[in-house]
Amino acid sequence: MTAISEHIAEVWDHDIVPTLTRYITIPNVSASYDADWQAHGHMEEAVQLVLGWIAARDVPGLTVDVQRIDGRTPLIVAEVPATRPELADRTVLLYGHLDKQPEMTGWRDGLGPWTPVLEGDKLYGRGGADDGYAAFASLLAIEAGVREGWDHARLLVLIEASEESGSPDLPAHLEALGPRLGTPELVVCLDSGAADAEHLWVTTSLRGLVGGVLTVDVLEAGAHSGVASGVVPSSFRIIRALLDRVEDARTGEILLPELHADIPADRRAEAEQTAATLPGPVAHEYPWAGATRPMADDPVEQILARTWRPTLSYVGADGFPPNSRAGNVLRPSTSLGLSFRLPPTVDPALAGAAVARALTTDVPYGATATFTANHSGPGWNAPSFAPWLRAALDEASTAAFGQPANTLGEGGTIPFMGMLGEMFPDAQFVITGALLPDSNAHGPDEYLPIDVGKHVTECVARLLAAHAAH
Repeated sequence: MTAISEHIAEVWDHDIVPTLTRYITIPNVSASYDADWQAHGHMEEAVQLVLGWIAARDVPGLTVDVQRIDGRTPLIVAEVPATRPELADRTVLLYGHLDKQPEMTGWRDGLGPWTPVLEGDKLYGRGGADDGYAAFASLLAIEAGVREGWDHARLLVLIEASEESGSPDLPAHLEALGPRLGTPELVVCLDSGAADAEHLWVTTSLRGLVGGVLTVDVLEAGAHSGVASGVVPSSFRIIRALLDRVEDARTGEILLPELHADIPADRRAEAEQTAATLPGPVAHEYPWAGATRPMADDPVEQILARTWRPTLSYVGADGFPPNSRAGNVLRPSTSLGLSFRLPPTVDPALAGAAVARALTTDVPYGATATFTANHSGPGWNAPSFAPWLRAALDEASTAAFGQPANTLGEGGTIPFMGMLGEMFPDAQFVITGALLPDSNAHGPDEYLPIDVGKHVTECVARLLAAHAAH
């Protein structure tokens, strides 16, 4: 191990892991899932935990505070001045978030969303990998580089608290930051994933998102199914008919042209290269039930399907009693939570309008159908790497992981990247992370691979130095 890797490993083992363990116990789900988040105080508890840890780092000139806007989730802002005057006008922005997804069912015995468990180098619990570690890794990367005597530009670290809700509070925070935001030359985000534990994986595209609740009402109250069925149409049957307008139930293909985009030739080539690099198709990473098989067998098509094609997931439902309490009643209403993932270059506003139009006009039987959008965000397609960054990524990955860096598209959404891409079109982006294929972010048994987190931290330290040197 080198001196920098030794220091990073020591801080991770003796400081970050214990602090992340405390962080996992806090049920600070994002505001979309907790309307009373301010009253409950969990988000503030997480903010104070991260704030205190950052403030204690041994980084010259470090300042950290919490930016607060009425009615908005808070934003932690840490700033570190450049090591040399000639670097003072050059800014690097580092990003992460500390809000979490809801609990989800299906955790194996002994695990739970708010019950941190360390097994080998895996730290289980909600939010450790997505994305609680990012604040700690970012500051440790800065600290480790300083210990090595490496230069860095002006550094601004933003840790938001609404990412899992689609970052609705972030535009207001960015506006409030004003000149303090500067003009970032390099953006480093640790909220993505890795296809294996042997390379630094850099994300080159992210899908956008349109989410909302589709509700169909047919009655003002439930009615005896023997008396009403055959006369009163089923709200569920109507919702099925409406959904056939947006999705082919046989293939899963999205039928609205506003949700599609052409796949760039370089991204298609990247998918082919990634498929050749991986030990097996990406479908291997999922916990399949029984004889269920993937929607496509071709490894390249699997990658493109989850990065450059629109999809629809049904993420929630209301209006259904549990089977153990379900009487013979024709229910008055059905609501489904819909989550559309969009190709990186699709406009989420236009897509959302198309979805609402398709689902709420000319409704069968004159029933009432509403689509209430609850979160959306733009996708993002990375600019080409500058030569200095391409070289720096390979050098950093080789130093930390033992092999050069790889690239891949991701199917998730980080709205901040789309916002920054529009604000700063000349910036370079390094979107990476420690989530492995089976880390299961958003699902049960989410875990953070600590060794990968250590290596990613070292890569960030080396990238900051490479940026200052070019």
